[in-house]
Amino acid sequence: MRLFDLVPSALKYTLLSLLWPKEPPVRTTSLNFELRHEHGLSSSSRIVFADVQPASRFAPIDFTVGTRRLRTHRPASQNDFFNARTNPSLDVAWEELEIDGPDTEDRETLLTLAKMTSNAYQQPIDKEWYDLGTDWNNSYPFGWEPDEDGFRGHIYATPDNSTVVITVKGTSAGWMVGGGGPTTRKDKLNDNLLFSCCCARVGPTWTPVCDCYEGGYKCDQGCLEKSLVEESLFYSVGTNLYYNVTYMYPNSNIWLVGHSLGGSLASLIAVTFGVPAVGIEAPGDRLPAQRLHLPSPPSTQHVTHVFHTGDPIPMGTCTGVSSSCAIGGFALESRCHLGKIIRYDTVSKLGWSADIRGHGIKVIIDKLLSADWESTEEGGRGVPEPVYEDEDCVDCFNWEFGDFRNVSLTTCGMSN
Repeated sequence: MRLFDLVPSALKYTLLSLLWPKEPPVRTTSLNFELRHEHGLSSSSRIVFADVQPASRFAPIDFTVGTRRLRTHRPASQNDFFNARTNPSLDVAWEELEIDGPDTEDRETLLTLAKMTSNAYQQPIDKEWYDLGTDWNNSYPFGWEPDEDGFRGHIYATPDNSTVVITVKGTSAGWMVGGGGPTTRKDKLNDNLLFSCCCARVGPTWTPVCDCYEGGYKCDQGCLEKSLVEESLFYSVGTNLYYNVTYMYPNSNIWLVGHSLGGSLASLIAVTFGVPAVGIEAPGDRLPAQRLHLPSPPSTQHVTHVFHTGDPIPMGTCTGVSSSCAIGGFALESRCHLGKIIRYDTVSKLGWSADIRGHGIKVIIDKLLSADWESTEEGGRGVPEPVYEDEDCVDCFNWEFGDFRNVSLTTCGMSN
């Protein structure tokens, strides 16, 4: 019997309350940002940037973006982190830091971040562009030339460059968010590799995106993981983008924001580098994090997912051969999320039905974040209370994953 077991229960709780690390004190401030760059991926899988000139900015509209202190864990060595992905026996040392992150419990902050990620689908001259005004300096866009076919977004910065926000575009598909474009093919490939149970094999008539299917509901785990290491896939592109941005802004605090596929990518990059991220209506990202062998930090509270129960994609219910996702050629089957979850129960409270049309970012901006979730004048909350994913959340429960083949001796990868 341990000595601690002999301590009376009341004294135990007192000791634990004193010894257990507390959350950073809530201290909210606000930051002003401007659009600086666009970022993107060229047809040769090269990260490219374009500066946004002041003349292209719209008339200023004031927005307040709240911040609060949060605790994050960063790898003490990025080399150790990436080496541990291929050698799980290696230990990764983590540094615990307190930094300023977005105040995700403030509705106005979420609304502004949603507008930022909405802009990642648009160029500043497009009619759907949300002007963020003087609070946010202009951004650099990435991936906007006609032949650039994947991983687009913008980079915002405060006037003093103390904080930089990278936004990542989600999937461009007319049936889902109201527009297609040159990125659709690569968007779909990444969606189906990252969020499907086994290479997007939804049914016998589907052409899978990798050749890991072993018959029945069996899938080769090693083959799946090997299929995700291609340098042209968006996780690798995202880490390269992060390195580029930190080179341009070496002393800045960096945040990541994205919608749909972009939200999950923002989360995966945030876990890799220990920076704040907000994903809006993002598919479950725990499954791809496991398949990418990302070492798990002591806490992922610096990642926040925002979604509503009427959207079948983050809920993990847009599955099966007759689902809207499958009809569009997508296998979005994961449902478990990293970090904190701000879940709007629109089905029970607002009477919304489960509908893929509720996935678009404009729905979130115009219908979900346009008003407080509960009346704050009556003691309610502007947004739902953050929670963590259920411990018993399981992805792909009906599939069997194992070492059904020797991937070192078998050609295994993405299908053409």
